[in-house]
Amino acid sequence: MKSKVEINRLSTGVPGLDEILGGGLPEFSLNLIAGPAGSGKTTLAHQLMFSMATKERPALYFTVLGESPLMMLRYQQQFSFFDPGKINKVIRFVNLEDDVENERFDQISARIMKEVGAHSPGLVFVDSFRSIMSETDHSSGNAIGPQKFIQKLGNQLRSWQITSFFLGKYPIDGDNPPIFTLADGLLSMFQSVSRNSMVRKIQVLKMRGQETSPGIHTFRITSDGVEIFPAAPITGDSTLPGIPITHPRSDKRLTMGVPELDTMMGGGLPSGYSLLVAGPSGSGKTILATAFLAEGVRRGEPGVIVAFEQTPSQSWTRTIDDLVRAGKIGLINTRLLDLSIDEIVQRMIDTIKHMKATRVVIDSLSGFELAVAPTFREDFRESLFRMVSVLAELGVTVLMTSELEDRYTDLRFSPYGSAFLTDAIIVQRYIEIESHLKRVMAVVKVRGSAHSDDLREYKITDGGIVIGDPMADFAGLLAGRPTQEVVSEVHPGSKP
Repeated sequence: MKSKVEINRLSTGVPGLDEILGGGLPEFSLNLIAGPAGSGKTTLAHQLMFSMATKERPALYFTVLGESPLMMLRYQQQFSFFDPGKINKVIRFVNLEDDVENERFDQISARIMKEVGAHSPGLVFVDSFRSIMSETDHSSGNAIGPQKFIQKLGNQLRSWQITSFFLGKYPIDGDNPPIFTLADGLLSMFQSVSRNSMVRKIQVLKMRGQETSPGIHTFRITSDGVEIFPAAPITGDSTLPGIPITHPRSDKRLTMGVPELDTMMGGGLPSGYSLLVAGPSGSGKTILATAFLAEGVRRGEPGVIVAFEQTPSQSWTRTIDDLVRAGKIGLINTRLLDLSIDEIVQRMIDTIKHMKATRVVIDSLSGFELAVAPTFREDFRESLFRMVSVLAELGVTVLMTSELEDRYTDLRFSPYGSAFLTDAIIVQRYIEIESHLKRVMAVVKVRGSAHSDDLREYKITDGGIVIGDPMADFAGLLAGRPTQEVVSEVHPGSKP
């Protein structure tokens, strides 16, 4: 019995693309990159070409209509992947505009194969292939028809052991043209626009012979070119593809950095848990998160903070600011309003790996939702689940803050219905006593662990949060009773 033939996979050099392709691009495959104008097809093609073209595997780039090679290079040279040393050495451009004007498929095919025979490329790009199909005469007077042209050209390129890429403004919906059937790989690129935000997306619709990453993935075009953010799958396994657990859960408890809080939590926060700190504005959520990170650094446990609302100079203590500057805490601080969940998660993964972090703070979920592009907000609850799951599989311990309106009669822990995602919950609230606002705190949940159910007053001082003695008389507050009723019980003379 013959053993199966292994197909060599080429690394594309485009961040994230190999992952969604299932490990790279099959060698000698014919691939179609489809999408509307402005979706990034040409930029992706050039990035592939400059990354993959070598002396042993030179590239031919055929242009048809629209931008001339000179005009195209004028803009592409702005990207960091552009290497002028490869032009006319391992990369050559050929303009087919005159051949297309003859409106004969056989002549176009002959010209392409003539150039291929002269330069023996390992990579061929045709931009745009749809222009050839639309501008060439489809009448019966043509020596070969469009379908025969596609089949002949594709088979010739494969027989010459060439990896090829056809670009075109093909609509994915509706009737599929013959090239869709002939192609070994099919990439769809498009944009989602909502109000003032625009998110670029890519999907692998087809890739013969290998398992691709399903679904739609987001990407961004920067000065470095295309960067794809693969959607991390929720597998339930101990690891995600390419994301090894570096700090698996254990019986270890992490200290919070706030005196008495470890005792309230039954000995600290279990390693690998996710903690939600919920409370109204000014209740000290960020201060608690800061103490959690600073305590980790003190104990040799690096951390990462993802800040969506405020910059370090506005909300962090000087100690945390110094730790970030010293490289002991990783910072992801963005005010972009068109992020995707996948991009945020990928930034987290990269920073966690770089820092070898064991503690992660997300401050806050409210700012997180605002940073996410509107097109993703409808699925924000599902996106939170994916993010928490990925972080859990990385084995880090996560603290998330959530801002709530303190309505006293309605006890909620998150406006997103996401409290069930976390392993532990701390709630912070205000109460009014004799015309003074007091801050109170309680541990609502620590999964699989005994913890205090005391309600405690706490104060925010120059040294951080200081927790006082239990306030047993205020237990009714967490049951959702109005503040005035509770105050009346503690101070019988109070008027309703």
